[in-house]
Amino acid sequence: MVGKRINKLRLDRGYSLTVLAEMSGISKSYLSYLERDLRTNPSLQVLTKVSNALGCSLEYLLGDETFIEKQWKNELNEEIVFLLQNAIQNGTLHGDMEDFQKYVEFLNWKATNK
Repeated sequence: MVGKRINKLRLDRGYSLTVLAEMSGISKSYLSYLERDLRTNPSLQVLTKVSNALGCSLEYLLGDETFIEKQWKNELNEEIVFLLQNAIQNGTLHGDMEDFQKYVEFLNWKATNK
């Protein structure tokens, strides 16, 4: 159940496993195991990191049907700064920055249309 919720939220957010791994600090392979229910007893520490990255409550991941979103605009700003810093450090090309701009516009649209 936890894995299915993580997968659904990740896809709803438009995140790849790689992005969620970077945002949560949990390895990509472990997240994949969780989503496929190959790991069924993650620690609360892992679930807390994942819930923070996905912008939902820990209770929701554990089965509470009430979805509690965080303030996406504030988190969005932090996420943008994080992604920009990584892009600059990794020598991102101009075309990549245009793709990033489109992604940011999409995130802004998504945040305002919830």
